[in-house]
Amino acid sequence: MRLENILALTNGKLINDPFVKNFQSIVFDVKHIKRGDLFIAFDEGMIEDAILNGAYGVVFDKPTQISDTEIAWVQVQDCEDALKRLLRFRLIDKDIAVYKCNEIVLKLSLQIITDSNFIVVHGDIKSIHKQLWDLNDKSTLLFSPSMCDENLFTNVKELLVSDTPSIEIIEQTLFETSFIYDNIFYERQLISPFFMPYLEELLWLYKTLKINYRLRKLTPIDHFEAVFTNKNFEIKEFGTSDKVLIFEPNSTLIGVEIAFLQKKATWARSIYLIPQAIEGISGENIFIYKNKNKIIEILKNNNFHFALIAGANKDILSKPIVNQAHLFDL
Repeated sequence: MRLENILALTNGKLINDPFVKNFQSIVFDVKHIKRGDLFIAFDEGMIEDAILNGAYGVVFDKPTQISDTEIAWVQVQDCEDALKRLLRFRLIDKDIAVYKCNEIVLKLSLQIITDSNFIVVHGDIKSIHKQLWDLNDKSTLLFSPSMCDENLFTNVKELLVSDTPSIEIIEQTLFETSFIYDNIFYERQLISPFFMPYLEELLWLYKTLKINYRLRKLTPIDHFEAVFTNKNFEIKEFGTSDKVLIFEPNSTLIGVEIAFLQKKATWARSIYLIPQAIEGISGENIFIYKNKNKIIEILKNNNFHFALIAGANKDILSKPIVNQAHLFDL
């Protein structure tokens, strides 16, 4: 890539008048530097090693001392943004199809083995760069705007949707599902029936795009995640207690998850813990909390079978919660 293109794409400022004008590749891991590469200095402490390993240029966003005037020194506002801009330019010339989905569909897709030309885009910009920089033409990409900058891509397509249900649920609990899809029986998958519409979207995409896949044993994702506990809130094995904390870090899903519990667990006492920042959710058994300590207090002072906790994850159970002896005696 030419230096003038680097400057234009990154809105960078050339600090010196270098001898080199072209670069072989874009690299941010100093261990992978080859002679002629452009080094993106996320860690300015690695600049000298990059130069010793053959870097022809350095892109940096922190105060840096120029040690070799023959190579190019390009100052940018932000190295992460610069790498995004370079990757976007690289992808423009690729013959690829890009589909966007919500984060649940994306996380489910990470559990399914597919053809190598179907790429689930995830991780930070460095991970995404490694996934996509040398991407083959005719590849299909799936990403979630909540987990990846949509501006990386052009001609983004919406996920395809089937007109008729294609998954037949044979047996279900709140947190396990046995189902049939394409005449294949998947028994006792550790996935709540709440996720079946999302899984159906994903499998329909594979089918319509003729993407080969293998659905292995599904495991819980970090949404609507059930943690079974005893009365002291010590974590127990799946299915071995009647006290369940359900964690949902994405607060935008809490409304539909409350509706799901109210429909599917009419026999149970459920409580719902909502961050103070969320507005518009009210009703019976809804508790508002300000911080993690407030979550613990609510759990300690209420009887329940299911506690749906929005905006938090199971890290709040890193230490056992001391509980009053008389609580949860049903």
